[in-house]
Amino acid sequence: MYYGKGKKAYLSTIKDGSTNEILAFHVLEQISLDLAIDTLKKLMKNRNFKKAADGAFIHSDQGFHYTSPTYQKIVKDYKLGQSMSRRGNCWDNEPQESFFGHFKDEAQIKSCETLEKLKREINDYINYYNKDRYQWNLKKMTPVQYRDHLFSAA
Repeated sequence: MYYGKGKKAYLSTIKDGSTNEILAFHVLEQISLDLAIDTLKKLMKNRNFKKAADGAFIHSDQGFHYTSPTYQKIVKDYKLGQSMSRRGNCWDNEPQESFFGHFKDEAQIKSCETLEKLKREINDYINYYNKDRYQWNLKKMTPVQYRDHLFSAA
């Protein structure tokens, strides 16, 4: 994503396929294996993910970082399954694409002059998305409300 005056950064997110909640994210100025691995490590620290992690899968595109043996070993070590979109088929990863579409329309990233300001804006937007942004496909609840609804029904 571009911010400020032509600066570039990369946002990696992990989204819950049932609740649409962004469970983990990481931002770096370059795309790298560390971007994907650090996002995965943040996921494993998320207490809400730990409650429901049994049988969880990580779904991604076929980017070099997700096909890396190092990344795949970490996924396996965390006892997660892994699936990937078909090559060149964005519809296989539609939930993530949907989030990024809303993010690009709603977040104010262009006005961020520094990476730190960009990270704050991303953090604020993800908090808004998870806690305040109602979604029709979640019975008009926010992702956090829907997660709590699912846990209370279980």
